[in-house]
Amino acid sequence: MSMAGNFYLRYYVGHKGKFGHEFLEFKFQPDVKLRYANNSNYKNDVMIRKEAYMHKTVMEELKRIIDDSEIIQEDEALWPPPDRVGQQELEIVIGDKHISFATLKIGSLIDVNQSRHPEGLQVFCYMIQDLKCLVFSLIGLHFKIKPI
Repeated sequence: MSMAGNFYLRYYVGHKGKFGHEFLEFKFQPDVKLRYANNSNYKNDVMIRKEAYMHKTVMEELKRIIDDSEIIQEDEALWPPPDRVGQQELEIVIGDKHISFATLKIGSLIDVNQSRHPEGLQVFCYMIQDLKCLVFSLIGLHFKIKPI
């Protein structure tokens, strides 16, 4: 896929519980910026916010992950809806295609396999896993500085 056209990706997973609103969210924006936020109030932690500009090669790899996953062809109609345990949201705009999914917070593949549409939910979970690995690697590479 080329860089031409619109591109936006947003992922959110979170819940509201005894420690307040705890969540993880990241966005890849059209201006090739990655925005990351992680809020955990456990033991009075503070919200972590990071922003970094990405090289076009990183954005191309991100688009390749999306394309290879075939998530654009999925339909969330049979996926479990968000509940009080939590929710996950994924929104992708790529060229003239736009998808937006919302489902419950997946605890394990058992939850996926017991859903009414395990194949589609499995595509979603594996793609999210790939995206998280990429984002955590980028954040780690960009912000961790080892002294000499």
